Parts: sequence; C-alpha cells; structure tokens
Amino acid sequence: MVSPDILQRLAATLDARKGADPASSYTARLMHQGVDAICKKIGEEAVETVLAAKDGDRLHLVREVADLWFHSMVLLSQQGLGPDDVLAELARREGISGIDEKNSRKE
Repeated sequence: MVSPDILQRLAATLDARKGADPASSYTARLMHQGVDAICKKIGEEAVETVLAAKDGDRLHLVREVADLWFHSMVLLSQQGLGPDDVLAELARREGISGIDEKNSRKE
C-alpha cells in the first residue's frame, strides 16, 4: 500500500516549486502563468479522465486521475491551500446525505 502521506509530500514539493525558475520547473511555469492556465489544464485533464473511463482502460483511467489530482493540487497550492483543506471538507461531509449537503449550499 502507498503511504497515505503522499498528498502532503506532494503539496510540500508544489509549495517549494512556487519560487522556482519557470524555465526549469513545469510546476513553477504553470503557477507563473496564473490561475487561468492552471484551470485550463485541470479542464483538459478532467476531459481526459472522462474519456479514459468511457474507454474502459483501468490503467489509463488511473493515470488520468493522477494527472487531474496533480493539477488540482497545483491550483490548491497556488491559492495557498492544500490537501488537508480538502480532506477536512470531506470529513465535514462524512455521514451527510449528498442531497442534504447540496441543499445546505443554497442558503
């Protein structure tokens, strides 16, 4: 089993890359381009994830979801957030009906 702290280690790496030279780091380049570029990349990865799922290729799906998670974490880092923020929100929602949780956002 993979260590559950992989998300925290990745977040630390992403945070460290914020100040890196965009010419030498893909992550730094993406962060330097700003939120629109990061969001565009997340959109591309989301579409690729859907296509991989529809193709039924499990390995391709896993790889595309990894790309989607990675780029989502780049966005979180760029916004001063991290996986613990998302995990806390998931923990808050645990045991709440999806319908009830959705309805609570309308208030």
